Amino acid sequence: MVSKSSPAGAGGSWIVVVSAGVAAGLQVWKVPPALPYLRHDLSLSLVQAGTLLGIVQLAGMLGGLAVSLLAELIGERRCLSAGLVLLFVGSVSGGFAGSAAPLLASRAVEGAGFILVAVTGPGLIRRTAPLGRFTTAMGFWGAYQGISTFAGLVVGAPALQVVSWRVWWWGMAVVALAPLPWVLARVPRDDAGGGRGAAAAFARIGRTVRAPAPWTAGLVFACYTLPWMAVVGFLPTVYRDGGMTGSWPGVLSAVVGAVNAVGSIGTAALLKRGLAVRAVVGPAFALMALTSLLAFAVDWHRVPAGTVWQFLCVVAFSLTGGAIPATLLRMIGGLTPAGGSAPATMGLIQQLFNAGSFVGPTVAAWLATRTGGWHSTWWITCACAAIGAVLSLGLRSVAAVESARPATTGAVR
Repeated sequence: MVSKSSPAGAGGSWIVVVSAGVAAGLQVWKVPPALPYLRHDLSLSLVQAGTLLGIVQLAGMLGGLAVSLLAELIGERRCLSAGLVLLFVGSVSGGFAGSAAPLLASRAVEGAGFILVAVTGPGLIRRTAPLGRFTTAMGFWGAYQGISTFAGLVVGAPALQVVSWRVWWWGMAVVALAPLPWVLARVPRDDAGGGRGAAAAFARIGRTVRAPAPWTAGLVFACYTLPWMAVVGFLPTVYRDGGMTGSWPGVLSAVVGAVNAVGSIGTAALLKRGLAVRAVVGPAFALMALTSLLAFAVDWHRVPAGTVWQFLCVVAFSLTGGAIPATLLRMIGGLTPAGGSAPATMGLIQQLFNAGSFVGPTVAAWLATRTGGWHSTWWITCACAAIGAVLSLGLRSVAAVESARPATTGAVR
């Protein structure tokens, strides 16, 4: 195993990697503000809209380990670069879609690009982050989804008032490709060879897949991302169904995404100052369950300023949820077994993470259709929180190891 070190001149590389993650995340979050226009233009049902939200995660749900093998063979920097190119191609082609089928197909291409970025990002950060900055860098990586949610919704809502969703898609294609020159210039090249033969790579991945810790962490991650995507992905639609007009649904939803990033970055800062990781995940799930129950089980229309109170509950739900990715990503080093593969650990976690992201919006849409409203959303959030809290108990031994070790040590492979 190769010890982590930062090549000369690579100190800011982790910022480049996070920017690539944000660009990839924007391809997920360009959809929610555009859903009303897509449903009208392409005659999408509510369930089809939910599938459109989640299908970009399908490639990640199916191909996380395959990407980890590719990263072992050709290198993480090349995979990240290829992912940005695929995101560009998918977004450009999606802008020409005339019906649901080609749009869904283009989103699948974007999903392939997204998983290439998502799986390789943490490994590149671990390899290049300066000494003493690893926990902070991982906190920002854990926040990229919240940052992209905020940017996608706060820009998308007013933009779609003046341009068509097709122009919005093509603009997002440019955004997806924008970090590529920066990646090629600032992120250190992959090692030539580096013992990445196919047989050795398969052996490392096999050791990782047979270990229980990555599976447990991935399921805990899925218990976070499933309800978060179910709530935040449809939030603009929820507000519009409640009678809110103009750009407010997108702006308020953007704030909810932004506080998730605040929660992730803030948790990373606390972890760096000595907060025990084992003290974070369970309480975060409990607070997610409580705040989502208040947000959706209560009939806020009968309460003075009810919309404001419901919004604050959703903000608290997203803020506390942000602690979970920051904590789990901090534990990646301890989750990888001896002789295993860090990209495979992230790939396996990403597969389960994306399974939750894919299922969440579809289940939420199905429940809303069956029950006649969004009030049943708390069924999903509370069930997932309970399962996640129980599963997180199985990570206590890893958490204890990670709390005891310096953030500046670890293994890339």
